[in-house]
Amino acid sequence: MHDVLIRNGTIYDGSGGAPYAADLAIRGDTITEIGRVDGRAGQEIDAGGLAVAPGFINMMCWANESLIHDGRSQSDIRQGVTLEILGEGFSMGPLNDDLKAYLRERQGDIRYDIEWTTLREYLEFLTRRGVSCNVASFVGAGGVRANVLGFADRPPNGEELARMEALVRQAMAEGAVGLSAALIYAPDSYAGTAELIALARAAAEYDGLFAVHLRSEGQTFLEALDEFLTIVHEAGIRGEIYHLKASGRNNWPKLERVIARVEAARAAGLPVTADMYTYHASATGLDAMMPGWVQEGGHRAWVERLRDPEVRARLRREIALPSADWENSYHEAGDASKVLCVSFKNDALKPLTGKSLAEIAALRGADPVETAMDLVIEDDSRVGCVYFTMSEDNVRRQIGLPWVSFCSDSASLAPEGVFLRSNPHPRAYGSFARLLGKYVRDEKLIPLAEAVRRLSALPAGNLRLDRRGRLQPGYYADVVIFDPATIQDHATFDRPHQYATGVRDVLVNGMLVLRDGEHTGATPGRVVDGPGRRQ
Repeated sequence: MHDVLIRNGTIYDGSGGAPYAADLAIRGDTITEIGRVDGRAGQEIDAGGLAVAPGFINMMCWANESLIHDGRSQSDIRQGVTLEILGEGFSMGPLNDDLKAYLRERQGDIRYDIEWTTLREYLEFLTRRGVSCNVASFVGAGGVRANVLGFADRPPNGEELARMEALVRQAMAEGAVGLSAALIYAPDSYAGTAELIALARAAAEYDGLFAVHLRSEGQTFLEALDEFLTIVHEAGIRGEIYHLKASGRNNWPKLERVIARVEAARAAGLPVTADMYTYHASATGLDAMMPGWVQEGGHRAWVERLRDPEVRARLRREIALPSADWENSYHEAGDASKVLCVSFKNDALKPLTGKSLAEIAALRGADPVETAMDLVIEDDSRVGCVYFTMSEDNVRRQIGLPWVSFCSDSASLAPEGVFLRSNPHPRAYGSFARLLGKYVRDEKLIPLAEAVRRLSALPAGNLRLDRRGRLQPGYYADVVIFDPATIQDHATFDRPHQYATGVRDVLVNGMLVLRDGEHTGATPGRVVDGPGRRQ
């Protein structure tokens, strides 16, 4: 007797090998048989004509707050995502009292009590509330730095660095999958290479992965890659490049040299991989067009500096020019028409949602850079933005790389309630379906079996996850059933709140959370541990 029996499906087991027809049986939270399965089940699912695959792993997401508000994880579950990997740069733990106060102050449309201190406590807070997906997290180097140094732009002394290393070790022992850093954003950008090597060595003691938003994806892309490779080598750790891309038209040709260097490093035995999202535009904030010095001390200090006429004059000069010292997303976009403002806190500014920085500046009769500074002050936030800085040809090139997995770099949302108060990047609703529909089925860039491998077994292996990422007896029953002929993204930059279609059923730990394309309301998600869990 089985709990669930999936019959007549075409099995894509995550290995990248040829698919095959088989049944799949589940008992409890575990896959028990694959092949011709006899017997009966409490629940039988006919997957005739459909693909049956391991649940997809979102290698980097920003569902930290959205899952607190709505644990159903609708926009990702409906694309087959069963595991969300959180924690780029600034994770939801560890937190001291000052950081708790800071996070409370910076909350936007989603409001919540901070009932945790450590990263593990945050993840368990999510699962106690109920989440449909599994969750795991990196510990963020920027957050670790802020615990000890606040938002100061200075190197730690020996005692401070030891405290930072201890915080990394604690998070890793609690089950973090590795250490992350987002090196274009303050306070992560204040960290030097030696500091990052020391923290990465602490994570390596627990077989963690070092994942990094490179210090530059633009003018100093190659130099930033070299720093990353140095950290991986010196720390003796595995490395992952977050959302690989070349940003800015002048930098698009650099991607080939980056690929060549990564593949040479891999051939030499350095364990480095990358992930990507399937769009030619990024999403971040107006802070990504301003240098680190103006943001030192945290958000309040940044806003106060932006009121200073001398600071504003200096910023106008610096933002207008390329710089090797910091990443300037405004310059890489080319002009203000390619910067889309999509998320505001201030209700008075919400009517500007979806307008470009150029359009907002024209409405105000002001310079776009001045307008950007004013918006940060008026919204009292970084202001969520989309920057059109990337090449579609490069997106296709990266999809062809066997060492690249996939991410949304976004929250997991629903087209309802508080989520409609801002416009996300369409990747929140479409990154994975877009891969399988547009790039796999329609453009045939890679075979479907290879795409499934890179959505499941590849990231699971990179993260050293226990019994995830494959359809195999003894593995956890995270399963997605979808139609390769119809899977499709529908979200656009103008109308982003649209679910993808083509995924029919999703099981998480053996329980149906999506049935016939509709959410069941089930919340069987668990904390998934990294390889160094000791507590």
